[in-house]
Amino acid sequence: MPPAPTTHPTALSLRRHLLVGILVPIALFVVVDTYSLYRQALQAVNVAYDRTLLASAKAIGDLLEIEDVGGQPTIRAHIPYSALEAFEADNRSRMTYRISDAKGQWIDGAKDLPQWTGTLPNQGPYAALVDFYDSSFRGDPVRVAVLLHPLASGVDHAMATVQVAETLELRRTLARQILLDTLIRQLLLITVITAVVLVVVQRVTRPVRRLSESLRLRREDDLTPLEASDIPREIQPLTDATNQVMQRLQQVLDHQKRFVRDAAHQLRTPLAVLKVQVQSALRGDAPAQEALQEMQVTVDRATVLANQMLSLAKVEQVRQLQDFATLDWAEVVRAVALDVSPLIAEKDLDFDITTLPCPVHAHDWMLRELVRNLLHNAVRHSPKGARLSVSIQPQGGQAHLLIRDAGSGISDAMRQRLFQPFATGDTKSGTGLGLTIAREIVLALHGTIQLNNRLNREHLEGLDACVWLPLNHDTP
Repeated sequence: MPPAPTTHPTALSLRRHLLVGILVPIALFVVVDTYSLYRQALQAVNVAYDRTLLASAKAIGDLLEIEDVGGQPTIRAHIPYSALEAFEADNRSRMTYRISDAKGQWIDGAKDLPQWTGTLPNQGPYAALVDFYDSSFRGDPVRVAVLLHPLASGVDHAMATVQVAETLELRRTLARQILLDTLIRQLLLITVITAVVLVVVQRVTRPVRRLSESLRLRREDDLTPLEASDIPREIQPLTDATNQVMQRLQQVLDHQKRFVRDAAHQLRTPLAVLKVQVQSALRGDAPAQEALQEMQVTVDRATVLANQMLSLAKVEQVRQLQDFATLDWAEVVRAVALDVSPLIAEKDLDFDITTLPCPVHAHDWMLRELVRNLLHNAVRHSPKGARLSVSIQPQGGQAHLLIRDAGSGISDAMRQRLFQPFATGDTKSGTGLGLTIAREIVLALHGTIQLNNRLNREHLEGLDACVWLPLNHDTP
């Protein structure tokens, strides 16, 4: 059974991210929009009711007259209360009025209605002699309309101040109803949007959930590419990167399997030979010194084989780590040539080396192992006292390494399996892994390698090992 998926309490799922990212801004917008709509509706209601108050004030003003009382012009008001009934919307609100002259002296109406002490507004939707303000009357909040009404007659002229007040019960009831209606519509809108978003998010994330479920149910060794044809375009790069990682893991796994298989196969032979040699020595079939020498050769051969197999495995490890830097390949070639100099001197070879700076992007161990394997092969296959030359120089934007020996070259049959593991023309001294290691290193460094017989008028002169690696002009 596959292990249960690991959960992270603080991590939001993709669906929650989408829901939060979509619904929170919409909810904030709806809240702001609700407040704005409510304010606009309330303003419209106030404008409508203020017009009613203004109409009441004008109706009262039209009933005012100027009379001569004792030789003084006096404003008279004969206003029945029924004159206000036409402007009352219903019994939930009450209206009252107060009339005073220009000096503020009460003429008619409610004496306890606070006198208007404001100033006329400069601009507004009403006439220049109209003002509106909020106040209180007999303990109740009221909205008051003020009209400065000019009067004229044959006697004289005067200015009357008409105040009409209305209690706010109806306005507040209507405001609450508007707010409630607005909230209901906005909540309905949020509900619809939430339902739509849930459906859409559920539908969009369905392929992702299906893909994650298929990954969870996979076997541990199943690294086949993901089938993601119905994955949304935004998720496609993730699946492509996952497939690339799985491909690299498959390569590593295949390499490990191949290494274990080859190691088991190749080490079995020298171990079996060593066992036979030990049994033969125990039986006394050969002199002890001769038996020990044979066992030493077998052990040396097994040691070389084990070291080269470890080197082959290390190539893949370094390739995966990509721990590369800019190195001067020429310095590496000179250092390896110095290490191999005892073998060169042992064969009394006419050795020549020519180097020019060649910066490459590589790993130091890779360069050393590459040069060491090629140079070892050249020394081993060179006749005693023959010429061996090594040169490295920039050539056409690449670093070119050329190792020329005077050996017997390679046959046509050997060329077909030249770089295959354990393919060797000398089963007594070679393991068949040196060229395989060299080829893997060159491929990891994005280069090319060739082994060519050097001919002069159809006469074989030796073998040329050529390696090209891309130059890197960064400072080593």
